[in-house]
Amino acid sequence: MPQWITVINPATLEPVGRIPEGNESIVNAAIDAATKAFPEWAATPAKERARLLKAAAQRMMEDIERIARILTSEQGKPLVEARGEVTIAADYLEWSGEEAKRIYGEIIPASTRRKRLQVIRQPVGVVGAITPWNFPASMVTRKIGPALAAGCTVVLKPASATPLTAAALFDIFHEVGFPPGTVNLVTGNARMIANQFLNNQAVRKVSFTGSTQVGRSLITGAAGQIKKLSLELGGHAPFLVFDDADVDKAVEGVIASKYRNAGQTCICANRLYVQSGIADVFEDKLIAAVRSLRVGNGLEPDIEVGPLIDEASRNHVVRQVEDAIARGGRVVAGGSVPSIDLPGAFYTPTLIANVPDDALLTKEETFGPLIGIRRFDTEEEALRLANDTEYGLAAYAYTKDFGRITRVSEALEYGIVGINDPVPTVVQAPFGGVKESGWGREGGWQGMDAYLETKFVSISY
Repeated sequence: MPQWITVINPATLEPVGRIPEGNESIVNAAIDAATKAFPEWAATPAKERARLLKAAAQRMMEDIERIARILTSEQGKPLVEARGEVTIAADYLEWSGEEAKRIYGEIIPASTRRKRLQVIRQPVGVVGAITPWNFPASMVTRKIGPALAAGCTVVLKPASATPLTAAALFDIFHEVGFPPGTVNLVTGNARMIANQFLNNQAVRKVSFTGSTQVGRSLITGAAGQIKKLSLELGGHAPFLVFDDADVDKAVEGVIASKYRNAGQTCICANRLYVQSGIADVFEDKLIAAVRSLRVGNGLEPDIEVGPLIDEASRNHVVRQVEDAIARGGRVVAGGSVPSIDLPGAFYTPTLIANVPDDALLTKEETFGPLIGIRRFDTEEEALRLANDTEYGLAAYAYTKDFGRITRVSEALEYGIVGINDPVPTVVQAPFGGVKESGWGREGGWQGMDAYLETKFVSISY
């Protein structure tokens, strides 16, 4: 008898569906299907690969409301955010389709008359992709889109907490006519599936989005076959507000960056540093904005902050709040479970002032609707505080000074920097981190490189 995984709505704790819990034989069958499909798909003209990707994108947008409701039901984010995610997920497919037609090689000037030197770019092969629960639509297409565009075949494992969105997308891939074996969905135990990806020699590359801890284990597991990896790992983003910033826009920026998806994004603001000259005014306005956020079931109208994905995630936030208070921090907004008639893992949007540098909130990724605020005096101090972490995914700064914009952008040790921009992610730009926040990039033309091999051909005649 097949085993099943029940999918739970994190707002109501009610079942919203179920998926089969695959075993090793099912995963290997999917890898075998991708392996058999690869030669034909790799030889398929780029124009045809592009047509299918763009057809899938169009079909997603035609069905946006249904997919968004599935997404909110299993993940919890407000429906307006879910619609936005489905839109960017479709954009990743469309962009990748266009880029499929621009995988260029080059001719190199030869050193003799009787040689021709050229460089060609070819698909890596079968790709094993593992996606997280916080963006169950866009993380799928950000990996699948460029892989398919490059001519790779894919086996994808979505998060067990949010697999129904991926299943809806795979129905569309089937509907628009992707050849059998080109794109495959497997569900079940993450460790087992990751090990199958790492140990099966037919899988030439693994692409993973998730925690730095799991990323380290994948690096170790990939060493035996020197398997290619793309890793988008944890973040601990600083948000710098300088004296010359537009205070109102900076407050709006913190709200957009930190409390979107209940703070469960890898690039959301995690540490807030405000220059002393505007700190009092900024803090008063931010407190009012945080307190005004509406918490509840994401399927209800006008909700701005949904639940955390589960009770363990809420407990992590509670632990950071208690630790910050014990070290001298002061809760100025939120800091408790909201009084709403819902059983899910909700937590009030929270702001803590006077957070010391040794607090867990300052050292750890939060992944919840909580941020601490600390004051600084000089630009040099702000940059020192911002860079004092092993993470390097995203950072933010608000300032009107062009010279400072240049200095800060170059000095911040992060793969993504938003200047007066709290939501910098776009399909046409590279996404990824430095230091312990990952390897490689997704999005933009750079995202195609992860799925292509560069081959040099020297022809003598």
